[in-house]
Amino acid sequence: MQVYILAFALSLALALLLTPLARRLAVWLGAVDMPHDRKVHENPTPTLGGIAIFLAVVISLLASKVLIGLTSAVSAPQGMAEALSSYQLLGIILSSTFIVLLGAYDDMRRLSPWTKLAGQVMAALVLVSFGVEVSTVALPRGNVIDLTASPILSIMLTVIWMVAFTNIINLIDGLDGLAAGISVISAAAFFFYGSRVGADPNTLQAMVIAAALGGACLGFLRYNFNPASIFMGDSGAMFLGFILGAISIQGILKRTAVATLFTPIIVLAVPIIDTGLAILRRARSGRPFHYADKEHIHHRLLYIGHSQRQAVLIIYLWTALLTGIALALEFVASKMLVFILLAAGVISLVATTLPRIVAGGRMLEKEEGEKSLESGEPTES
Repeated sequence: MQVYILAFALSLALALLLTPLARRLAVWLGAVDMPHDRKVHENPTPTLGGIAIFLAVVISLLASKVLIGLTSAVSAPQGMAEALSSYQLLGIILSSTFIVLLGAYDDMRRLSPWTKLAGQVMAALVLVSFGVEVSTVALPRGNVIDLTASPILSIMLTVIWMVAFTNIINLIDGLDGLAAGISVISAAAFFFYGSRVGADPNTLQAMVIAAALGGACLGFLRYNFNPASIFMGDSGAMFLGFILGAISIQGILKRTAVATLFTPIIVLAVPIIDTGLAILRRARSGRPFHYADKEHIHHRLLYIGHSQRQAVLIIYLWTALLTGIALALEFVASKMLVFILLAAGVISLVATTLPRIVAGGRMLEKEEGEKSLESGEPTES
């Protein structure tokens, strides 16, 4: 475990150190997010926090690689040296660098949605060129689709997967600490998954990246949790989605076990559902898919009376329960735990929304009644 502890601790320390520097850099470059009617924050806030997260992860990975290469004091699992020296890890770092630079430029100068999408596709293709791609698709009842004989299909599926992951985190990044916290939970889930399925180089690589990512996001939360003094911006949100997509491919989707396709989808179900609803909502209103609104899940929690912190903690809870369900489905023989977690999820959903909805309805009725009395109009009995 020393390698993973090193990656996590170093990334955590670096994020704590680098985030204030990123904040100063953002102010100097003018990368400041101004209040807007479609945004929640009320004060100008520096962005570019994603640069601190990215640097913390990359430096942590490089330090882990150097330590394993120079000393035998670290009891690394067999294959760890290969995992941290692989061509694929280089591809993950290079493509992630491209994503971060793309996001940072958007934070400062604003790119068109189609330009960002083209950049995300390019980054995904860079990743594929280094061998990080979906090679099998495991379905229920033991059916496995081997994509090695269909390279075009494999590339297309990988690009779609990576672009989707990149954007679901970007779209959920609407409240202080929300995207970073979801990423911590997801990274922990992917790390646990890898620890249970074996020690092949791809899985070990995914586990080290997950440990570094979890540490970086946790350190960043020190400055990003409400009230945030810095935002991660597109540079951070797109990087988190992109790196989580890469981890899921290396650590989960390259296995042929049943239902591995659904594990990362269940873990990230909240942002996936939120993204799907946003696309449907905008399609029904005839608006472009990139149109910004305040109808996301986290906004709706604010509308029914939750504070920013409460809304974020509620979504953390939902994500943690879904993560437990995903892991239990994969690793627990008895399904009793799955049903318990599912029941806890339903109870938490009702308990965190229904009382506020009822209270909000009563408050609205009271306000309407007071307005009617003031205007002299009769009220319904």
